[in-house]
Amino acid sequence: MEEQGKVVHLSGYQARDLEVVDYKMYQLGETGLSFRGPEAPTLEKGQYFTCIGAAQTFGCFCDSPYPALLSQKLGIPNLNLGYGGAGPEFFLKQKQLHTYLNNSRFVILQAMSGRSQSNSMFDCDGLELLTRRSDGKKIGANEAYQDLAAGSEWLKNLPPKTISAAIARRLGAQRFKDVVNETRRNWVDSLVSLCNEIEVPVIFFWFSKRGPDYADNFKSVRTIFSEFPQMVNGPMVRQAAATADHYVECVSERGSPQPLFSRHTGEPCTVDTSNDRPDLGKGKPWTHNTYYPSPEMQQDAAEALLPACEKILSL
Repeated sequence: MEEQGKVVHLSGYQARDLEVVDYKMYQLGETGLSFRGPEAPTLEKGQYFTCIGAAQTFGCFCDSPYPALLSQKLGIPNLNLGYGGAGPEFFLKQKQLHTYLNNSRFVILQAMSGRSQSNSMFDCDGLELLTRRSDGKKIGANEAYQDLAAGSEWLKNLPPKTISAAIARRLGAQRFKDVVNETRRNWVDSLVSLCNEIEVPVIFFWFSKRGPDYADNFKSVRTIFSEFPQMVNGPMVRQAAATADHYVECVSERGSPQPLFSRHTGEPCTVDTSNDRPDLGKGKPWTHNTYYPSPEMQQDAAEALLPACEKILSL
């Protein structure tokens, strides 16, 4: 779809994962956006709850992600707005979704990745596929931040022989640190602004293999990103949680890595990640899901969220 003149990247999870799971994708109303099904039996005001987040809420490689499990436990329909690669900026900008949020009984808002947040170097509209402002090139977040940390921008934009590679790396390291800190501030601003747009109770949900607090290490992109949600740390989470009505945390690795099986034969199978985006398919095909929450982790998430959901419904 196009929103304010910009094309919104649509996730290719279904094409990538069809051998393992049928996500029953559908287009939500007139939004122009496709989400995981099945469609909610009713979207009558106050008669359903909404979950917004990224692939973890969408439920990659899982028959029943936590929104569906909660729906079964609570006895009310859910609207799963999990969207591949999304950050809070994405949902803040997609104004056509806000009516669905505010018509629901409550909203579960997942803590999404910091790499899906625009800054002075990269524009992304809240998705993980970035556009480098200096040259308009579309680039994945990992590659973009690796180039930044290595000082590639300094070397590219200066005349030959005017700066050494070592100096470029030092300049790049400082710029990398500055952009990460800027991105973190922007992420909090987007999250708080999104919460302020939501008129119903909000449960802010941390769902990861790690806790929110970790030590900054700017030696590499991998160490500063850490496990999902990349770049998001304790101070950011505490600022965001203060805006929500409830905060729930689920830290789990249960069932991970998850072996992948064909839904047709029950036999082990592989998944080609290039069926999502070509730049994501540089490694070997997956035999196991090592990145997204496993079915067992989805169960842990639903159990962690259940008390807060029941408390809201009891009011």
